[in-house]
Amino acid sequence: MKIMYVSDALAIWGGLERVLAGKANLLASREGYEIFVVTANQGQHPLPYPLDKRVGFCDLDIRFHQQYQFHSIRRWRMRLQLQRLFKERLRQQIESVRPDVIVCMRIEFVKTLAEVKGDIPLVFESHSSCLMRRFEGYSFLRRCHAAWLNRQVRRTQTVVALTEGDAAEWRKITPRVTVIPNIVSLNEGGSVTDGQSKTVMFVGRFSKQKDLGSLLRIWELVSRRHPDWQLHIYGGYGEEQERLMPIVKGLGERVVVHEPTDRILTEYKKHAVLLLTSLFEPFGLVMPEAMSCGLPVVAFDCPYGPADIITDGLDGFLVKGRSVERFAEKVCQLIEQPALRRKMGQAAVGAAQRYRAVNVLPQWEALFDCVCPKAEDSGGCKEE
Repeated sequence: MKIMYVSDALAIWGGLERVLAGKANLLASREGYEIFVVTANQGQHPLPYPLDKRVGFCDLDIRFHQQYQFHSIRRWRMRLQLQRLFKERLRQQIESVRPDVIVCMRIEFVKTLAEVKGDIPLVFESHSSCLMRRFEGYSFLRRCHAAWLNRQVRRTQTVVALTEGDAAEWRKITPRVTVIPNIVSLNEGGSVTDGQSKTVMFVGRFSKQKDLGSLLRIWELVSRRHPDWQLHIYGGYGEEQERLMPIVKGLGERVVVHEPTDRILTEYKKHAVLLLTSLFEPFGLVMPEAMSCGLPVVAFDCPYGPADIITDGLDGFLVKGRSVERFAEKVCQLIEQPALRRKMGQAAVGAAQRYRAVNVLPQWEALFDCVCPKAEDSGGCKEE
């Protein structure tokens, strides 16, 4: 079976990029699968997560960012030109490969793919919350555009959501929704953190979604009670970096910022607790990764990832209402109770195993068999 994944680029150290590369590599190693990855804007950027040599890769070299060097009507004209170019090159690539199933990773591309795919089944794999644009301070016009983009998923065979909460939102738009969690690169070595380090960690960009402003306020509260503990932030880049770095520097040695790393599993084992302060999370890849290394997680109970992954009070804490004071109190509880920290860390290791490839990949194979026209002979799909 030929599967074509379509995304914008694989150019940053991001969760979607890591998941796509890992899944493409796994499927390419399975008998009976040919995997192709098509990007629109890769250009000359290196791949942070390497693709298996058996994965076909093609960049359409559209470079949509070119439109932003212009203003007003010239930008609109350039956008139309690039969209036409994208549509034509995408059609050519589909005709060349003739995949059995196309998986779209970016909602902005659903409409174009629906127009050029012919009778090939189209799956939209949602890596951004259906509700995400409510949390980002979008203008009225941008919210209308976001709602229009969401409605385009009706043109797909199915939407794959990562959590039950997000699936419930997508089902308000289309009944054809399936829940398949991310395949997570878990700690397989057997060794886990001993929980003795006086450090906690955060993994994520300096972005509005990740809400590092709340993270830093939380750590200021924690530091008053435990000045000998440190917060380590991995992934120091993003649109909020310039605004937040002076606050980070004001906290002195209590906060350490690291560059993104491809050895994040090794880094988890150096710390005692993982924190997650996101406004929303379609999944939250770092949570099961850290849990597999023995770290309990403290997270805001945001839509919709944490509640699907963490069992409150067993392998971590879910903080409702976005109270930085309650969040800081839970962190201090774990700091002050080493036995509880170890107990939760042990439970976290077991909970993370749900996201191993051996458990998740068969769900994708079943979906491909279901949506592929060849599945009609066996009765087709059942709606979730």
